Amino acid sequence: MLEGNQTVAIAEFIFVGLTDNPKLQLILFFVFLLIYITSLVGNLAMIMLIRASSQLHTPMYFFLSNLSFLDICYSSVVAPQMLANSIADKKSISLAGCATQMYFFIALGTTECCLLAVMAYDRYVAICNPLLYQVLMSPRVCIPLVVGSYVLGLFHSLVHMVFTFRLSFCGSNVINHFYCDITPLLSISCSDTSLSEILLFSLVGVIEMITILTVVISYLYILATILRIRSAHGRHKAFSTCASHFTGVTIYHGTILFMYLRPTSSYSLDTDKILALFYTLVIPLMNPLIYSLRNKDVKDALIKV
Repeated sequence: MLEGNQTVAIAEFIFVGLTDNPKLQLILFFVFLLIYITSLVGNLAMIMLIRASSQLHTPMYFFLSNLSFLDICYSSVVAPQMLANSIADKKSISLAGCATQMYFFIALGTTECCLLAVMAYDRYVAICNPLLYQVLMSPRVCIPLVVGSYVLGLFHSLVHMVFTFRLSFCGSNVINHFYCDITPLLSISCSDTSLSEILLFSLVGVIEMITILTVVISYLYILATILRIRSAHGRHKAFSTCASHFTGVTIYHGTILFMYLRPTSSYSLDTDKILALFYTLVIPLMNPLIYSLRNKDVKDALIKV
């Protein structure tokens, strides 16, 4: 840091991390390494299984393979840096590295929100309009939906990155977190952060509202359709195809809503670090388990392969 009458120029940030206890740091390193490797293997196996099994070449599993790809990228944006810092004496990241990490983290998280909404719409079409499913969810529809989710995620993240890193960081360069996120960066800025906070609350709020409404409305129609099915076997089969997706959506959105859509005065960075661990490492690990253990088609395809 260059001090004097000039504006202080910060070249790097220092992470506080999860703990400063050396023994606990080593334990956490091996625990998180195991979670990260298991998450990579699980999601990669899901992608390979979908590609290898012809019975899974449907829109539903096309979206699921993209979800697995997102989870691999999502956890890889944070986990390697966190693992390296957990056993390093100096837990640092360059200014450019911090901006890059924050950009891809928000972009991939937003894309996943949109993709989960698209998957809910896919289930709505499959159950409520089965005769038109192949037409309404053709590759000409599915591919633009996925590409649109990525484009929205990249654009949304760009807005936050620009407005966060145009702020001045002229005091401490210590971030009370284990990766670069908006909230801990705003807390150490010496500029007026009100505009960035408004953008964070409004943009995340709009995206969450649209994607959650899409999921809720889709599942209300699905529930109404399922209740009209006379066969108990038919009702069970319809519920089983949706239960795994609804579980994943509830866990993911519930964490994001608690993290970002609450008053600034109620932020607790120590609490946020625990929640961040959950949705950066645990959720990417849970998704392949949720969508495989609760899905008969995936289990059958796995046995055949």
